[in-house]
This record gives sequence, C-alpha cells and structure tokens, in this order.
Amino acid sequence: MSDQAAQARPKTVTACVLTIGDEILSGRTRDANLAYIATHLNRIGIQVREARVIPDVEEVIVATLNEVRARYDYVFTTGGIGPTHDDITADAVAKAFGVGIGYHPEALKILGEHYERTGAEFNTSRKRMARLPDGASMIDNPVSKAPGFQIGNVFVMAGVPMVMQVMMDSLTDRLEGGAQMQSRTVTGQIGEGTIAEKLGELQARHPDVGIGSYPYYVGKTFGTSIVMRGVDSSELDIVAGEVMALMREFGVEPVAGGAA
Repeated sequence: MSDQAAQARPKTVTACVLTIGDEILSGRTRDANLAYIATHLNRIGIQVREARVIPDVEEVIVATLNEVRARYDYVFTTGGIGPTHDDITADAVAKAFGVGIGYHPEALKILGEHYERTGAEFNTSRKRMARLPDGASMIDNPVSKAPGFQIGNVFVMAGVPMVMQVMMDSLTDRLEGGAQMQSRTVTGQIGEGTIAEKLGELQARHPDVGIGSYPYYVGKTFGTSIVMRGVDSSELDIVAGEVMALMREFGVEPVAGGAA
C-alpha cells in the first residue's frame, strides 16, 4: 500500500470492555451490557477488541485496568459503582491512575436533590456514589442520578443495563471513531469441513479480513454461512466473490446473505 493510500484510509480505533462483579462470575447475574456497548461503538467506528469479566478485587481491577488502558484507545467498565461495601470500582480506578478520590461537589448536589425529592435519606452509603477520582469528569445518569465518570481514556459506568445504556448513549460526543467495521455473508449448502482448508488459504491471502464459518441446520438441510468482517468495503467484496467461487468449485450455488 502506498503512503498516500495509507494516509487516506481511516485509522483503526480500538476498545476494551471490563465487566466488574462477582455476581457475573458466579452466574447469579447474566451480563446484558457487552452486546449493547459493542454495537453502539461499532456504529461510530470503534472496534471492541477484547472483553473481560473480573471480580470485585481491588488488585485485580487495578492491574487489569492498567494493562488494557495502555493497549487500547478506550476502556469501558461496567459495575461496582453503587452504595455498598463491595462497590469498589471508583477506588480501584483512582489507585490505577495514582490519584486521590473524594466527594465531587456537583455529584453531591445532584444526588442530594434527588433523595430530597424522593424522600429517602441521603445517608453515608448513598453519598459513596458521589465519590470520584481526582480529575475525573462525570457521566450523566438521568435514570437513577448516581453518575459514572471518565478519567483519561477510561469510562466507568453502572452495571444496571438500563442505566448503562443511557450513560453509553451520552458519551458519543466524547468519542473519536475511526474505520467502521463492515461485514459480508455468503451461505451455501455445504459442510464447513469440506471447505475449511480452502478457507484457510483464502484467509492467508487476506489477513485484513476476518473470515468465520458458521454451520447451520434447517430441518433436514444443513450448510455453512461464511461471514467476512473488515473495514475496507472493496476488499470485502473481493473476498466475498472468492468465497462464492470457492463454493461453486464444490458444485454448490452460493447465496449472498445468512442461512434461510
């Protein structure tokens, strides 16, 4: 690729999602956030390259966060910013960045007014949700008012899906997207084992395109859907054409799209 072509090509912007919480690892709570975050980010040209589920253990959160924030353009965390003793994400993030943590005046005001309206006591436990690492900026929470926060390239959000989603939606203007991931699908009534070797050769020729094979069964009919993902639509079209030609070599007429 020429220097001029490389400069014209949109840059790749990457992200990691950290799901924090013992309740996810125990199976008591099912994670409902990753798919929403990945879909939302993909729409604005940010590719989720890694997702991890980690426990409510400070040293694990600190070590993991420092590892992934150095590796990816953005890190998004969910969970562990509530009022209870095991909600330690904010403290762990502050430790990871080497900064202090304290009550954020605006967060205290928002939460105080919220509990005054609801008639609930704004006690010490609830005030914990107004503690932010020094230098962090708030992420608004119009649902339950307790804010998330951003520090550096790390965005800390609630674990409750409805709350996380409104926080995620509010971040769009803060995020700089890049090359948007696109996909093509070719389907044929052929076993994936039949074409596996040829697909491997095709993948080697096109390293910038991810090629996955997915078998399906519809009644007594079986086949394979080949899904190609990449940021270059022209190269995707070329690879899709080669997959279709490959299926025809085996006597199968391919169809563009998913399994019927």
